[in-house]
Amino acid sequence: MKSEGVSEGSCTAVKRVCLRRSSENSTVEDRPAGGTSVQVSVIVPVYNGSDWLDQCLQAVVDQDYQGSMELSVYDDSSTDNSRAIVEGWRDKLEERGISLVISGHKSEKPKGVGFAKNQAVSQSCGQYLCFQDADDVMMPQRVRLQYERTVCNPTAIVGCQVRRNPEGSTERYTRWINSLSPEQLYTQVFTSHGPTVVMPTWFCSRDWFLKVGPFDEGGKGVPEDLLWFYRSLRLGGSVLRLDECLLIYRYHQHAATHSVLEETIWTLRVNFLQERVLDQWDSFTVWNAGKQGRKLYRSLSLTNQKKVKAFCDVDEKKIKKGFYTYEDSKERPKPKIPVLRVKDASPPFIVCVKLVSTDHTHTPHTHTHTYTHTHTHTQ
Repeated sequence: MKSEGVSEGSCTAVKRVCLRRSSENSTVEDRPAGGTSVQVSVIVPVYNGSDWLDQCLQAVVDQDYQGSMELSVYDDSSTDNSRAIVEGWRDKLEERGISLVISGHKSEKPKGVGFAKNQAVSQSCGQYLCFQDADDVMMPQRVRLQYERTVCNPTAIVGCQVRRNPEGSTERYTRWINSLSPEQLYTQVFTSHGPTVVMPTWFCSRDWFLKVGPFDEGGKGVPEDLLWFYRSLRLGGSVLRLDECLLIYRYHQHAATHSVLEETIWTLRVNFLQERVLDQWDSFTVWNAGKQGRKLYRSLSLTNQKKVKAFCDVDEKKIKKGFYTYEDSKERPKPKIPVLRVKDASPPFIVCVKLVSTDHTHTPHTHTHTYTHTHTHTQ
């Protein structure tokens, strides 16, 4: 059967026959002998999602994609009736031609979103994976449009634009999600906002997911999406975003992202910046001699600290001091880094600024610390 939505002569999908097996503490729906062929698996981890699941699942039923689909749900020890709600949708899903696979565990504590996503992926069969959070809502064309793009880009994470609910929450973050250029999807991977395509919009091939490997299962406080995103980039994966709003991205106080500490994100970003950029440079200038620039300097490895030839700034008070002295350094004499006017500094630069935010509802992935790199001083 030809893949729906992909024209002849363009990229085509190859169907896969797969077998499922039950995992420990899980009850996976039995399948016909010999397996089944599925093009897209919608992956939904659930923990106490009863307030949102009906809207989420109705949106799955409403998809206009005509290829074969399944919904793979893993319940991470919910204490509400999430499991029963999902089971109640089985008939509607099957009437639409979407098979349901649901399992879970009943431990005293949830094992975390990374674990739940991994379980939902492992029990699924689709050649392509559409990640969906239980509290978000897909637009009817999401699966079709992302499938078409991913078929032609099998090593990509494909995202989309979003609309926040409630409207107006995390305004600056939402603008950032939706307005990054194709180039910025790569150049802004070091900013505080996290992955340049937001996790609830991810769509990728199963082959690529398996190559990158499972999500980190460290549990609460671990940014499993950012860790996976960086691994994908390390392996040469691409990042794409459809410039259409295909997801209602809900903001609420119970979202898992609130458990991730700013310092955790900062450390991951600095380490990735060093690995991908600074380790290849002989020297560089830190643009900002204030708190953020100094924090970046202190967070660097000793090798990369020695590559900092200067700070640059527009603040005359900082410039008049002439140097930044790293008092906590174990080196003797203590490092003294010149502080220059921007016009007197030379590239390459690491731009490290703290943006002023008027949005008081930001999440741990929208903290204001940002930095990017450039070889010119027009940033």
